[in-house]
Amino acid sequence: MRGVSFWFVATGSVFVTLGMLGGIAMSISGDHTLAPAHAHLNLVGWVTMALFGLYYHLVPAAAATTMARAHFAIASAGVIIMVPGIMLAITENGEALAAIGSLLSLASMLIFVLTVLRNRA
Repeated sequence: MRGVSFWFVATGSVFVTLGMLGGIAMSISGDHTLAPAHAHLNLVGWVTMALFGLYYHLVPAAAATTMARAHFAIASAGVIIMVPGIMLAITENGEALAAIGSLLSLASMLIFVLTVLRNRA
C-alpha cells in the first residue's frame, strides 16, 4: 500500500490508538463523560479513514488524483478539529470547533461520494 491509501490507513491507525487510550482512561477513571468524543474518534477517525484508504488502494486511478490528496487533508483536519471540539462541547466550553470539524468531515464524505461516482467502472 502506497500513497494516499497508505496515509489514510496510517492516520486512521493513529486515531484508533488514541481512541483506545481514551477508552482505557475512561474505564480506569469510571468517568465516561467524553464517550461521544471517543466514539467519533474511533468511528470517523478509524473506520471511515480506513475505508477511504482501502477504496483508494482498490481504485488506483482515484488515488492518483489531486482530489484524493485534498480528500486526505480535509478528512484528517475534520477528525483533528471535531474530536476536541466534541470534548469542548460536552464540557460546555463552546461548540464552534465541533461544528467546524463536523462540516469538514461532511465535506470529506461529499468528496468521497463524488470520487466514487467519477470512478465507477
